[in-house]
Amino acid sequence: METYVILFKFTDQGIRNSKDISMRVEPIRDLATSLNVTVKSIFWTLGQYDMVAIIDTPDEIAITALGFSIGKAGNVRTQTLRAFSQAEMGPILSKVT
Repeated sequence: METYVILFKFTDQGIRNSKDISMRVEPIRDLATSLNVTVKSIFWTLGQYDMVAIIDTPDEIAITALGFSIGKAGNVRTQTLRAFSQAEMGPILSKVT
C-alpha cells in the first residue's frame, strides 16, 4: 500500500454548505472503500487548508479516481501528496549520490 496526504480547500459552494461538512465524511469513506482505498484519518484544520486526510491506497489509479470523485461534487479542491514512511525512504536515500 502507498500512503498519500490529501489537502482540501473548500470552494464557495462548500462554504455555503458548511453545516453538512461532517456528514460528508462517511460518503467519502464509503467511496474510498469501494475503490480499495483506506481512509486512515481525516482532520479539519486552520490555516491555508480546511481539511487533511491520510489515505492508504494500492496504486495511483485508485487515489486518482478517489480525487476525481470527491472533486466532482464541487465542495472542495484537493491537492494530493505522496507520503513516504521511514522504511520507504531507506532505499530512496541509498540511491542518492
